[in-house]
Amino acid sequence: MTSIKSKLGSFHFYTFGQLRKLYDWILSWSHKKYSSAALFILAFAESSFFPIPPDVLQIALSVSKPKKSFFYALISSVGSVLGGILGYFIGLKLWGILKDFFFTYIPGFTPEIFNIIQDKYELYNFWVVFTAGFTPIPYKIITISAGLFGIGFLTFIIASTISRSARFFLVATSIYFFGPKMKEFIDKYFNLLTIIFLILLIGGFFAIKYIL
Repeated sequence: MTSIKSKLGSFHFYTFGQLRKLYDWILSWSHKKYSSAALFILAFAESSFFPIPPDVLQIALSVSKPKKSFFYALISSVGSVLGGILGYFIGLKLWGILKDFFFTYIPGFTPEIFNIIQDKYELYNFWVVFTAGFTPIPYKIITISAGLFGIGFLTFIIASTISRSARFFLVATSIYFFGPKMKEFIDKYFNLLTIIFLILLIGGFFAIKYIL
């Protein structure tokens, strides 16, 4: 019970108001001339430390320009994989310096989670990365731990590229056919979707233990 409370406590950052502000701020990028660059930066940062996934901005951009949906998916995929490489490098070379920062300020980073992931890597190294890349399991935790625990770099790149591309191109396909309706739905039911987002995010941490 204490463990569950501690995990929930680590998500104090994700309140409705804070998420709404962050969501609106990210959406505002879609109206800027540097929107594609912003999407790349968001995808890159989310792979190692940033809390909001690039899907949010990718959806907004794709809704405004449906014919470019797959182009935005490509940007998200490339940015995410390159950001994953940064995460891998942090785990491989810089974890001793940065671990206190991540454990203190980045939601979900705990010694317990890393111990669980280490055990999973010993059995399913490719599938751990692949599953996290495609599902709500926090990808940033997997990228850093992959470097920390010495997962083969080529294995990491292949699993990341396949899973992240599949995820973002699935979003692109959905937006290509249902974009405007999806955007209206998000705006209308934002609070409900925030709850679902939190459930999926918390569930992602439990999935590390019980599914991977």
